[in-house]
Amino acid sequence: MHRTLARELGVIVFKAIVVVLSLVFFFSLLGFLYEFEETVGDGVCNVAVYPIEGIILPYLGIYDAPLITTPDAVEEFFSQIESEETIKAILLEINSPGGTPVASERIAERVRNTNVPVVGLIGDQGTSGGYMIAAATDYLLASAMSNVGSIGVNMSYLEESEKLDEEGIEYVRLTTGKFKDIGSPYRPITDEERELLQADLDAVHNYFIDLVSSYRNLDRDKVAALADGASMTGSRALESELIDAVGGRMEAKESLAVLLDTSPDEVIFCEYEPPLLPW
Repeated sequence: MHRTLARELGVIVFKAIVVVLSLVFFFSLLGFLYEFEETVGDGVCNVAVYPIEGIILPYLGIYDAPLITTPDAVEEFFSQIESEETIKAILLEINSPGGTPVASERIAERVRNTNVPVVGLIGDQGTSGGYMIAAATDYLLASAMSNVGSIGVNMSYLEESEKLDEEGIEYVRLTTGKFKDIGSPYRPITDEERELLQADLDAVHNYFIDLVSSYRNLDRDKVAALADGASMTGSRALESELIDAVGGRMEAKESLAVLLDTSPDEVIFCEYEPPLLPW
């Protein structure tokens, strides 16, 4: 019996050692992959491509969407690019309807303050916070059919108090401040609350106008006149000076060549590859 017990203990210890060694190997491999993927350039390409896609949010997990761009992800990419001497510029490909104002501003400011030239290329959509980021680039292009602009702020929501009344459900309000549950969908908004929220919206809206005016070097009154929340085609955006040119990747390459004082043939894109690790 003692020999059997000793044998079983030996098997358990052996299995435990195998598991530990497997985990060590696994995490060592992940570390290697992480180090391997840190470099964007391959020694040949010289313009890094980065996508601003989907909804712009402060962090992952706040909203269930297939495509999300966060300030931290952009910061990590730009910091890496700035450390690579072979990368001479960035092509920012924008396909975004916008997102939260602060996350959009953080990304726009990062784009604006990098020491690497940045050309923006709007695809199907560069609106609201997506346009805020696009406007921060050194040179901005869009397709004639792109959806551009929509300089405005939205805080609309569904108010369901009548529906609750019909279903016999009562909203029991318990707060320690008269504005604590402002914007609750379970009761009608008061005139005082509407005025307070509208003041906040106006403040953010005016700051948005200031940013676009500064980024695009446009008269503030001109931007304010365009900032009615409506979007426009790339062709109209060019007429309104919200973009610099109409075009696609070929035209973007030519613009990059001008910024880098080289020929378009010398502009080689480092295509974006999503990180190997999911975190």
